[in-house]
Amino acid sequence: MKPAAVFLPLLLLAATSILPGQSPSTPNSPAAAKPAANPAKAAADAKAAKKARKAEVQLKPFSAVAFGGGMSLMGVNLQAATNVNRYLNLRGTGNFFDYTASNISTNGFNLNGKVNFATAGVSLDYYPIPRLGFRVSPGMLLYNQNGITATATPRPGKSFSLDGYDYYPEAGSSTPFQVNANLGLNTHKQAFALTTGWGNMIPRKRKDLLFGHLSFPFEIGAAFTGVPTINMQLQGYACDSNGANCVNMATDPTAQSNLNAQVAKWRSDLNPLQVYPIFSFGVAYSIRTK
Repeated sequence: MKPAAVFLPLLLLAATSILPGQSPSTPNSPAAAKPAANPAKAAADAKAAKKARKAEVQLKPFSAVAFGGGMSLMGVNLQAATNVNRYLNLRGTGNFFDYTASNISTNGFNLNGKVNFATAGVSLDYYPIPRLGFRVSPGMLLYNQNGITATATPRPGKSFSLDGYDYYPEAGSSTPFQVNANLGLNTHKQAFALTTGWGNMIPRKRKDLLFGHLSFPFEIGAAFTGVPTINMQLQGYACDSNGANCVNMATDPTAQSNLNAQVAKWRSDLNPLQVYPIFSFGVAYSIRTK
């Protein structure tokens, strides 16, 4: 008998007896199950979460107030806020600016003008992550008196144009020619506003005694105040280029028709400007009331 015929069956028998002993290391065996969670990592995560909770100040509703001031596109900016809950602040805002300019020379006219801005509104500040300063703020302008007024007189020998028609103020007239104009930025006296910004006036993050009370809010957005209004009145006498055919610009039908056509063009140019930009920055100080 050949040796191979004897050893081959013996090798097969040995192999089948060894395989069951190796089965615990196979992927389907219980020994290959997921390793147990790392106790050290779980403890570290719990410690970090506890530290984050301690880093945030837990305030009762309406238990803190803050007052701030700064500058905005509507002049001096004043603000006051209180906390509603962990994510919300209720904030009131006001802006004012008053400026008068005299004897400005531009485009052949001597101009006197006044800028008068006055607004007041309220916003609800939503902070998705209370300990951080980012916010989204829907709100309302409840009072809006923004506007610009101007009075202009042409310099001697200078003409002006209304809807393509040129007029020359009458020299030596007992009623000097004058233009009175008004630009209103307050078509909607009450208007919806939407802003975003950075800086919580009532901080939720623990800091030292000084800087725990201070914040530096920044805001950008828009108020939907509607298309600006423009009105213009003329007074005095004006003539053609030869100094003839002088008419009272306040009552002459042709002059008034040309004026209305020109104002209509300016109003059409203003149609895209249906929102007033909001941009402000400043400093605020908060105090605990409870």
